[in-house]
Amino acid sequence: MRPVWLVSACLLGERCRYDGGHCYDPAVEELKKRADVVPVCPETLGGLEAPRAPSEIVGGTGADVWNGTAKVLDAEGRDRTQAFLTGAKKAMEICKRCGAHSALVKSNSPSCGYGTIYDGSFGDTKRGGNGVFTQLLLDRGVRVVCDGDAAVRR
Repeated sequence: MRPVWLVSACLLGERCRYDGGHCYDPAVEELKKRADVVPVCPETLGGLEAPRAPSEIVGGTGADVWNGTAKVLDAEGRDRTQAFLTGAKKAMEICKRCGAHSALVKSNSPSCGYGTIYDGSFGDTKRGGNGVFTQLLLDRGVRVVCDGDAAVRR
């Protein structure tokens, strides 16, 4: 039986990013040779459309959003926290249903960032931390790798 990987849908070429675009990653083709790939976009699963105003975590990281001490706001000041939490939960249900034990996520994203996210200033400044969905994956024991990580090609 082949392993199953969740993959950020934007990395597969789906136009679900905030700007209506995608970030297709050719490394996904290598991954598809050895694993079944299941696309997820927690932001659209949470009800956000593409295109939309960009969002960042303000006041912390994905872990802090789950703890209720940080929020996800968009560049227009709208609170998108609930959409991000709802989308992460729905994406986690997909993870459970398909039996994925690994995930390939989009770097720096407020949902999917792993190790580094934008800092909430909307000024292209980054900080250490994980996105809302990635934090949930890690808390549930799912192995996470980020686009550009050599582990995807192995």
